Amino acid sequence: MTIVTKDIAVPEALDHFQANSFSPYHFFTSDEWAKFRADTPLTLTADEVSRLRSLGDPIDLKEVRRIYLSLSRLLSSHVESSQLLFQQRNRFLNLSGAAKTPFVIGIAGSVAVGKSTTARVLKELLARWPSSPKVDLITTDGFLFPNAILQRDNLMNRKGFPESYDTTAILRFLSAIKAGQPNVQAPLYSHMTYDVLPDEFRTIDRPDILIFEGINVLQSRDLPADGKIVPMVSDFFDFSIYIDADEDRIHDWYVTRFMRLRQTAFRDPSSYFHRYASISEEDALETAEGLWQNINLKNLRRNILPTRPRADLILRKGDNHLIETVALRKL
Repeated sequence: MTIVTKDIAVPEALDHFQANSFSPYHFFTSDEWAKFRADTPLTLTADEVSRLRSLGDPIDLKEVRRIYLSLSRLLSSHVESSQLLFQQRNRFLNLSGAAKTPFVIGIAGSVAVGKSTTARVLKELLARWPSSPKVDLITTDGFLFPNAILQRDNLMNRKGFPESYDTTAILRFLSAIKAGQPNVQAPLYSHMTYDVLPDEFRTIDRPDILIFEGINVLQSRDLPADGKIVPMVSDFFDFSIYIDADEDRIHDWYVTRFMRLRQTAFRDPSSYFHRYASISEEDALETAEGLWQNINLKNLRRNILPTRPRADLILRKGDNHLIETVALRKL
């Protein structure tokens, strides 16, 4: 089936990206994309991929070969180009002894779409390049305001929306990273307690590559009328990736994950969601549907999906969480 967009017939799967001759993206099927891996070696084992994937995500070595080896090769070329530009600029400015700042990769997308799996797999692949770069991964969860503040400001039902994050802290963290500062601290978050961990941090010490993952990392913001500098999180990215899928698929993945968590993590008495482990399956389904419709779907439509066109690379998933289309921004 085809859809006509601006008088140009395009495959239905690509219409979501506004695929046409005026698009800023190149489009590839997963099979076409897989060919770009060339001789990139597969450095992960099946057991390692199994440990890296999130609950309900069926990624395996075949998917790593199809999608992630080509992506690793692409990112390698971007990092090398960034290093070359750094050297050329130092010569231009007659600078010596300046340290190269980390190459930052942003990963965005809806809840339950597989961002965490993509981020972890990429981290392992990039760290195993022949040059053995130091690669760190940080998620934006730790930059959420603590539940006490969200409750005070009546924002618990908007957790994950842009206003629920301490954007100032995110910008301060990324500014320090890009300034090449040592031992930059990132706050930690517990999915068990569903809250920021007080006075607990992870220290990031001048990595070669930093992966920064979160649903709203490509979010834009209003510009001031007086022309003052107002940075956006994405201003600190050297490359950005958006994980995409149809709403109906993400909805199914979210509900399925919720129901599986009832049988696993929710059974822990310390879990914030422990109360959902003992309710009936019918009530649990109703709860999951309510959380999706009233929170996550609204956030996807209003805040997350509109940021997709800002990404350098879009990985679009089809059935079974597998990538079916890749869109790469033209240079």
